[in-house]
Amino acid sequence: MAEASKRTISRRELAQNPQFEQVSPEVGELDEAAVEEGLDDDPDAMLALLADLTGATDQKLRELAKRLAGRLFLDVSRRGPVRPRGIGKMATMPYRPDAGDVDLDASLGAIVDARAARSAVDPEGLKIRSWVRPGTALSLLVDRSGSMGGKPLATSAMAAAAVAWRSPADYSVVTFGKDVVVAKSQDSSKGGETVVNDVLALRGFGTTDLAGALRAAGDQLSRSRAGRRITIVLSDCRANVEGDVEAAARSLDEVVIVAPAGDDLEARALASRIGARITTVEGPSDVPAAIQTVLGD
Repeated sequence: MAEASKRTISRRELAQNPQFEQVSPEVGELDEAAVEEGLDDDPDAMLALLADLTGATDQKLRELAKRLAGRLFLDVSRRGPVRPRGIGKMATMPYRPDAGDVDLDASLGAIVDARAARSAVDPEGLKIRSWVRPGTALSLLVDRSGSMGGKPLATSAMAAAAVAWRSPADYSVVTFGKDVVVAKSQDSSKGGETVVNDVLALRGFGTTDLAGALRAAGDQLSRSRAGRRITIVLSDCRANVEGDVEAAARSLDEVVIVAPAGDDLEARALASRIGARITTVEGPSDVPAAIQTVLGD
């Protein structure tokens, strides 16, 4: 992934966080039990600290934090039901009891053979007609134009984890600031823990190419055969790079927005203009439920 490096953080800087000494009492140490305890006490603060630890100058601590973060963010993201959605359609499929009505035309061969042999119809030769729902493809757009450390960085990583958990076989992650970078393509088999750590390695940029990010989402989702294709925008939607954001958004099947609480005016205005659902988050622990809400679950 391009431009994945970020500013490293010294132990002195990390020690300004009151939880740091509990989770890393010595150089090169990371107490996982203390991290778990911190999650129970204040999940947003601990997730923010863990995000910063993945950029520590202490190399051993940094690697330990990356290994823990990849797993932990995915674990925390596993909240709420994960249900395939989309417009249902009728399809012919192998016989299963109580799964649908027998398709007489498709099953005629098995019925004729059974009558000729004066035997019961072999269920394996029968076909049924039943409603099926196609899968859901997701493309997450992560705004890295502002500060990418602590809580904002942890929120971005949690969004990547939540998307990876909800649609593991059909999702992409696109980051945008000055440039638009595909962190995980729609048809890539990159593991969820790797994707989370790639997002945790982001650094911020001052400009916001939202139109370019939306076009990139369209390119990624065009590779999917899912019946429902959704772009999730994690941003305040304050675009400051030339480009027709509304046209790019309207070219997509479905757009939903997750904006930071208290900084959502422009995001709400855009949502109103393009007919997108929107919600806000205070911190990383809010993200799984927020994504569930905007997806309509």
